[in-house]
Amino acid sequence: MLFTGRLTANATVNTVNGDKQVINFTVAMNQKWKNKTGEKKEKTAYVDCAYWRNSGIAEYLTKGAVVEISGWMDAEGYQSKNDGIRARLICTCDTIKLFSLVAKAADRSDGEEKKAVNSVVAKDEDDLPF
Repeated sequence: MLFTGRLTANATVNTVNGDKQVINFTVAMNQKWKNKTGEKKEKTAYVDCAYWRNSGIAEYLTKGAVVEISGWMDAEGYQSKNDGIRARLICTCDTIKLFSLVAKAADRSDGEEKKAVNSVVAKDEDDLPF
């Protein structure tokens, strides 16, 4: 699955089983359209994401950052306090592309952000938790 959206908050890094690190964040995707009468409509979907590969990129996953995510999607049901049974989308990320970071990299001469962009889109199969 491939999708693009904005982070709703800064990413968090959590330690699992004492030695593996996972980056958790939520991406919001907006869909806009006009109905038959020409009225503008908008809907937002939220995807909870987990990235197991490179915890060093967490500092770049900040609220409002535009990202393109590819990975494996799943849905999980849960009981909410007020609304009954609900569902949430969950993505285990394979790659992350930071579009807002790419724009910053073009403005810098020291290459710091450019290195970060390369590490974000790189795959490191040895870091998978399974």
